[in-house]
Amino acid sequence: MKPELSERLFVEKLFADSIERKKIEEIKNLEVEKLTGDASTRRYYRIEGEGRSYVVCLANPLEKEQHLSPFMEVQKLLESEGVRVPRIYDYDPSQGYFLEEDLGDQTLIRYLAENNTVDEELELYTKIIDILISIHKIQPSSLENKKCSELAFDFEKLYSEVEFTNKYLIEKFFNHKLSDDEARILRSEFTKICEPLANQKRVLTHRDFHTRNIMVINNEFVVIDFQDARMGIAQYDLVSMLEDAYYKIERSNKYELKKYYYNEFAAKNTQNYSFESFLRDYDYAAIQRVYKAIGSFAYIYSTRADHRYLKYIGYCFENLRSILNKNDELQELSTCLSKIYYEY
Repeated sequence: MKPELSERLFVEKLFADSIERKKIEEIKNLEVEKLTGDASTRRYYRIEGEGRSYVVCLANPLEKEQHLSPFMEVQKLLESEGVRVPRIYDYDPSQGYFLEEDLGDQTLIRYLAENNTVDEELELYTKIIDILISIHKIQPSSLENKKCSELAFDFEKLYSEVEFTNKYLIEKFFNHKLSDDEARILRSEFTKICEPLANQKRVLTHRDFHTRNIMVINNEFVVIDFQDARMGIAQYDLVSMLEDAYYKIERSNKYELKKYYYNEFAAKNTQNYSFESFLRDYDYAAIQRVYKAIGSFAYIYSTRADHRYLKYIGYCFENLRSILNKNDELQELSTCLSKIYYEY
């Protein structure tokens, strides 16, 4: 779509500055297109001309004392570790300006539409899991002095995401005031879930590893939207991909991919870690992660009146309920949430 005149002039000025700094070669008769945004507040623009194209990302400017944005720090880290990420040609932290490689418009979820047999799905997802393992294998020595290594999915962070959903889904979206008994159940049951997740061995997690954050260009998979990376249980990322709100994986493939990840990484990375324990931790991570995703969709609607993500709430809740119902010790939580949801 065409940007507003003020937007276009601002983007063109930033792009001209990149040319002046000799970060890229000059493009004449360039065109600026505003791209459809994601769930974040970042804005994206495609600049093209003379057979070349780039993407401009505008994020929040950094404070003067900050020198490197989380996006740039993680981009440099992943690139140095051989993970395919967008190439960055120029960066101005004071403007929140990134000049990036144009990866096109084909996300993994669009690519899946063209590769939709059960066998093709499994083969494709196995390649994606290999990328995830390469992120989780990053050694502590590579993370020294990195901000992402100082952030973690500790109990406080995990439980704050639960409270986030309580607020934006239950209180705002459902307009439901929790009774004392409901509040007690949610608090005690989610504590039961978050405590073991917080105490597991941690790896570097992408934090939002799903089909819309993998781009496909020339049959190459490129990881994007990694600026919120932090340390956490490995299953957090695995859940993000296999319990994706946007795409339902064939059940048999989902099991095979869990087993593949366990054999290729989890069993080798943690001593005496049985597959049964791995699956229990996976379910707990899935409950916390999917509940947070539902809260994010409700938040986007509440704060931006953006209807695009409402359709995922129902799918996510039914998925959440099915995972809860596999775990007998969490039936009180399943019943409590189901009553609130189905009475809405």
